Amino acid sequence: MKHYLSAIALSAVASVATAGEGHDHDAKGAVISAADETKVAAFDILSAHVSRKGRVITFKMEANGTAGSAVPDSTGEFGGSSIWAYVWPTNLDPKVVGFEAGTGILALAATNHPDFDDTPLFDENIDGDTGNDGAHWHSHWVVLTPNEECGPGALSVRDIPDGETPQMPATWPGVPMFLDSPGYTPYFDGPTISINVALAASDAAKIDTAAYDGVTAALRVNADLHAPLACVTDVFDVASGDLSLPGKVD
Repeated sequence: MKHYLSAIALSAVASVATAGEGHDHDAKGAVISAADETKVAAFDILSAHVSRKGRVITFKMEANGTAGSAVPDSTGEFGGSSIWAYVWPTNLDPKVVGFEAGTGILALAATNHPDFDDTPLFDENIDGDTGNDGAHWHSHWVVLTPNEECGPGALSVRDIPDGETPQMPATWPGVPMFLDSPGYTPYFDGPTISINVALAASDAAKIDTAAYDGVTAALRVNADLHAPLACVTDVFDVASGDLSLPGKVD
C-alpha cells in the first residue's frame, strides 16, 4: 500500500515538505509540515492530527491560509467535473467503517464539488432540498486503489463493477464507488479544518494503533462516466512529503 501511496506523491508533488516549527508541537503524533509559499495557501498543509476521546475521533488539518476558502469552479456537468478535498489516508482496513474488508486504502475526506450532490440523506445548506449541496464542504469515507488508467502511480476511488454487490456502509449513497456519506460536518476555523467522527466503541478502539497522513488533492469525474469514475488528478500537498503515514493517534 505504501508503495503506491509514495508513487503518487512523488509524481504529483513538486517539492517535499519537511518538518516545520511552531505548528501543533503539543499535538502528540501529529504530522508537521513546513509552509511552502509556492502552493495555494488554503491547501498548503502545516499539520495533520488525529485524536480519540472515547468513541469520538477528531481528524484535524491546519493550512497555511484559510482552510476551505478555495473551491473548484462549476462546469455545469457531472462528467468532467472537479472535486477538491482535504484527505486523511490511513492504514485502517475499510471494514472498520462498513466497507468490504481488504479492498484498498481507507481515507476520510472533506470535499467540495459544485456540480453534483452525493449526500442524499443530508441537507447541508438547510434549504429543504437534499440534492443541491455539493458546493458545501461535506465528509466522506472513501476507499482508494492504485489505478493506472488515471496515470502512472495514480489512485482512484475504488469502483463497483456491474453485477458485484460488495459490502457497503449503511449510509452509502448508492453510487458505483466505495464511497460513504456519513454526514459528519467539517468545521472550519481560520486555518484549521476538523471533523468529528463517532464510531462504535469496539471500532473506535482500533483507531489507537492506526497510522495516517494528511493530503490536499483534486479529483476529476470521468467525462464518459465509466470506470474509473473518480481519479485523483492533482496532489496539492502531502503533510509527510512522501505519504509514509507517519502520524500516530493521540
